[in-house]
Amino acid sequence: MTEAGENAGVGETRRVRVVLVDDHRMFRTGVQAEIGETERTGVEVVGEAADVDQAVTVITATRPEVVLLDVHLPGGGGVEVLRRCAPLMAAAENPVRFLALSVSDAAEDVIGVIRGGARGYVTKTITGIDLVDSVFRVQDGDAVFSPRLAGFVLDAFASTDAPPVDEDLDRLTQREREVLRLIARGYAYKEIAKQLFISVKTVESHVSAVLRKLQLSNRHELTRWATARRLV
Repeated sequence: MTEAGENAGVGETRRVRVVLVDDHRMFRTGVQAEIGETERTGVEVVGEAADVDQAVTVITATRPEVVLLDVHLPGGGGVEVLRRCAPLMAAAENPVRFLALSVSDAAEDVIGVIRGGARGYVTKTITGIDLVDSVFRVQDGDAVFSPRLAGFVLDAFASTDAPPVDEDLDRLTQREREVLRLIARGYAYKEIAKQLFISVKTVESHVSAVLRKLQLSNRHELTRWATARRLV
């Protein structure tokens, strides 16, 4: 892992103040353990939040250099955090920069937060070493993406056409869309629960809600529906 001060000048110790925003406490604890040993990594975790309101409050109070932001949050999602923190991102001195850190690799999630002002997007499969490096790069003003996600952004901003509105898809919450994609990819309920840090019962509830909203009967129909819309 990058040692603290490796990118700093002689006699300096490189530091970056970070806020973690994720609705799963166990995941926040894991990230804190992985990157938050300041003397070793240079990363100081100065706050945590589990939903949109908490995030805005903590970010405003602590003014970190970088926010690690989950895309799917209670209260409106990561895009809502970005919208409400826009003045902090636009500050002439010491702007707050955002790096999305999410289990989702869906194009609309990536494009949504980048349009909202995030400086990058990495998935939760990232290693601790690479996450620390990404945080420092975002602090420096660089744009950082997991390799396959950069293409989504290039394609989106190369096109002047707005993506078509899918009224059926718009009925689903962000979490329901996430479960939908994993179901369509063939994941079992237990695997989805593990991926999303939720219970199997919660997965079942989301699937039932998706089937009801889309007026589908079973996961096979759901898979065909998602495949036809290239969501898989």
